[in-house]
Amino acid sequence: MGEEPRFSGQNKCQHAHLHSPCYICSADGKVRQHDIKHRKFTFDPKEGIDNPVMVLTEDADSTAIPRLCILKREEGESFGFHLRLERIHQGHIVRNVAPGGVAERSGLRDGDRLLEVNNCFVDDVPHPDVARKIRLSGHQLCFLVLDGEYYEQALSRGVDLRGLVRGDKGQDCKAPRLCYICRDPVSGLGINFTPVEGEKGRFSVNLVPGGAAEKAGVRKGDRLVWMNGATVSNLTHSALSRMMKKCGDHITILVIDSESVKNYMLQRRPILPTMAVPHKLPHRARKLHLLPGPEGYGFLLRLEKASSGRTSHVLREVDTDSPADRAGMQDGELLLEVNGETVETLTHDDIVDRVRLSGQQVSLTTITAQGLEFYTQLGLSPLLFCEDDAEENEEMDGSCKARHCSLLKGPLGFGFNLGCVEGRPGTFISQVVPGGSGESAGLLPGDVVMEVNGQNVEEKYLEDVIMLVKDGVLSLSLIVMDKDEYNRLKQTDTPTTDSTNSEEEDNHEISFL
Repeated sequence: MGEEPRFSGQNKCQHAHLHSPCYICSADGKVRQHDIKHRKFTFDPKEGIDNPVMVLTEDADSTAIPRLCILKREEGESFGFHLRLERIHQGHIVRNVAPGGVAERSGLRDGDRLLEVNNCFVDDVPHPDVARKIRLSGHQLCFLVLDGEYYEQALSRGVDLRGLVRGDKGQDCKAPRLCYICRDPVSGLGINFTPVEGEKGRFSVNLVPGGAAEKAGVRKGDRLVWMNGATVSNLTHSALSRMMKKCGDHITILVIDSESVKNYMLQRRPILPTMAVPHKLPHRARKLHLLPGPEGYGFLLRLEKASSGRTSHVLREVDTDSPADRAGMQDGELLLEVNGETVETLTHDDIVDRVRLSGQQVSLTTITAQGLEFYTQLGLSPLLFCEDDAEENEEMDGSCKARHCSLLKGPLGFGFNLGCVEGRPGTFISQVVPGGSGESAGLLPGDVVMEVNGQNVEEKYLEDVIMLVKDGVLSLSLIVMDKDEYNRLKQTDTPTTDSTNSEEEDNHEISFL
């Protein structure tokens, strides 16, 4: 392959400073839906952010009913839909549902809004993170969706979508636990299973007190869902016993408490390993955050073929006391992601380019070869359970975290004022109205506004940001960061958001076809 790439970063940092004047929000009023669609907005700094925002006049009698859609695909088959962000609509929108495909057969319809992925509420989650959850789910997905028309009506009436989801579920379902059990020399695995009377393919857990299974997070009375990558719902007790005997010195099982099993069954929801909380797993992917030194990052990237035939991007020759060494990189680790983007479909040169273009910081997700083999045997993505080493990295200030704030318009509007540095792009929260939606959502005076409704606004002027806020109608999604943390982050030119909309694009689409 010729000379392998070593990495250096030479971009100069830019400092961001925010100062005063702000525009005060004041006016209150109502505009009919028809008027808003055709009305041209003229920015008036005297009116500010809570200047008349539309109140929908549609019939509010329709009931928003979330629907559960279970998508199961075969090897090589796609889910058969696109997931979009659209400037003129709110939410994660299902589009281009393939006729006769997995998505359509599950009941997914064009225009549906995605509320949950595998029991995780995602309506207020950034679009790339939602897409990542779907991609890491393997061959089965559990969606909770809402009809697009009902979704818009719910937002117009100020419905709490989280509350709507909780009400639809009824009883809470606790997350299952993925437990790795390593055989004890004396007591063995410390676990056996008893068939649940009258329920084929269901097994109750029996534990040796203080044994290996109990130490691994398994609890008395748990129900077994999955073992070493295989569901047990179609197994007889004798088949399960044979599987146990073949497991050797360790076993990985998915368990859940008996009460939650009943609730999942009532709701007809699957219990998936992608929903699980991991316990004592022997291998975890790690996120490493590197800031370049005078000689670059201090590691070598090689494309290597293992004895199994699998080709991997391998981290080699980690220089002592280099940024890679201080971040915890180990020779021989396999590269899974660069800056949150999976390398699975990238060429070696593509990866090299992404590292070199990362500026003053690069984020690498890695795992050992043994770890990759562990997850491969279980049929799970190694990215499902990932440790973030940023808090342990002395070169990173782990406090620099963006916050997601979801607001519904109330009697006080959105309950905040925006400010800017006159003549410069960038906006910040200049005032938060006590008791308003902004305060409830966690906004603080001085917070820098980074995204509005999924669109990055760090380089936009106040007038443009206000237009985006008004596009939000009666709900608003903001990503903000403390001013001091933002300035400190910008001093290293660190990417601050995972924005899905550029300034030139109105829509963003991710294909699951």
